[in-house]
Parts: sequence; C-alpha cells; structure tokens
Amino acid sequence: MRIIGVYNIKGGVGKTATAVNLAYLSAREGYKTLVWDLDPQAAATYYFRVKPKVKGGSKKMLKGKRELDDLIKGSDFENLDLLPADFSYRNMDLMLGEANKPAKQLMKLLRPLSQEYDRIFLDCPPSISLVSENIFRAADALLIPTIPTTLSLRTYQQLLEFLQGHKVTSVKLMPFFSMVDRRKRMHLDMLEDLPIQYPELLNTYIPYASDVELMGIYRSPLGSYALNSIAGRAYQRLWDEVKAGL
Repeated sequence: MRIIGVYNIKGGVGKTATAVNLAYLSAREGYKTLVWDLDPQAAATYYFRVKPKVKGGSKKMLKGKRELDDLIKGSDFENLDLLPADFSYRNMDLMLGEANKPAKQLMKLLRPLSQEYDRIFLDCPPSISLVSENIFRAADALLIPTIPTTLSLRTYQQLLEFLQGHKVTSVKLMPFFSMVDRRKRMHLDMLEDLPIQYPELLNTYIPYASDVELMGIYRSPLGSYALNSIAGRAYQRLWDEVKAGL
C-alpha cells in the first residue's frame, strides 16, 4: 500500500482536483484505490456524489470506536472508494491533541487498510496543523500542487521549514506546478527557473483549463468525461511520473 498526501498550505491551488483525478487514473489501471477527504469543505466528497457525513463524527473515529472500514463508501467507478469528509473534521486538531502520540494517529487508523488498498490518496485541508503533521508522517509521498507565483513559492518554503523543524524526513516531496497559464510572464519564468533551485519539482505541470472547472458541474473526475483533453493528458503524465517516483 502507498499513501499519497495531496497538500498545500494555500487553498485554491488545484489540490482536490489532483487527488480526485489521480485516484481515478489509479483505479482505472486496476489499483484498488481509496480517497480520504480530510477537508471539512468536502470538495472531493462532492465530486463523488457522496453525502459529507461520517456516522459518529471524527471523535468516535479517532478514538477507535468506529473502524474506517465501516465508514468507506463506494463510488461510481470500479476500484475507487471514498472515505467522505465530515464537518466535525474542523475540530480534528483538538481531538488529535488529546490522543496519545497525537502526530501518529492517522497512521494508526490507516494501517489496517493495507490489505484492502493499493493506493490511498489523502485530500488534505489547507493549513499547517496537527492534522497536517499526521499526514506528513503517515504518507509515503506528498504531492504539492503549486501555482507558479511568488506567494505560492513562499508557502512551499514555509512547508520545507516546517518539515525540517519537526524532523519529518520519511515522506517524499513531489511538488509540481498547477493552474499554469502560459500567457503570464511570471508563470513562464518560474517554469524555467525554479527547477534549478528546487530539483525535486516534477517535470509535469497542469495547465489552467476550463475542463478542470467542469468537474464541479459533472461531479466527476476529469478522466470520465474529458480524458483526452489537454488537462486530461497532463494528469495522465503526472500520474505516470508519480508512479515512477514511488
């Protein structure tokens, strides 16, 4: 089993679209795949047409009174399941803080799923928090969609400082550019210059595209209605690159 966190401190960078689309491509290739929507805004849950509700809320789940298995919902797609968001996730930091070894609780919850799933994608809330630290310590890889702008680069640097300060060294960082608009000079300059400064940047970038925005209308992964679009092919290249790096 491989656990892939999709994370950025900033919101609105294409995080949920990345988690949903790569999970779809993973399942399409035959991998048994789960998306856990950890963001109380529940965008991934919405895309999969599932009610954003976890029976008993996150409190019972974190205390081990509800097994994750009992909370997982099927999707419209073969090999692809969802653990939906719940509004109680907004208080998850507080509940984790009350636990023994609070930074490793998500890892403990996910471990029993190793016999059921080949890939687990964690759609993460946009913040630096105890939830984030749990994700960093549970994940094998951290996909970091980054818009090629100065502020987005700053948040990536803040993430690196956090990981170094908290001695999180086991997770593989996979930043990549998302929502790229090649009409913008800053985007073009960063596409060219930043891989020299940050060699861990993936080669693939995701363009800004209306097809991705239509996910909210179709309530479905991009690959189910526009697999061969420019953005659809970009997500396929990104998934191929991620697989090769795992």
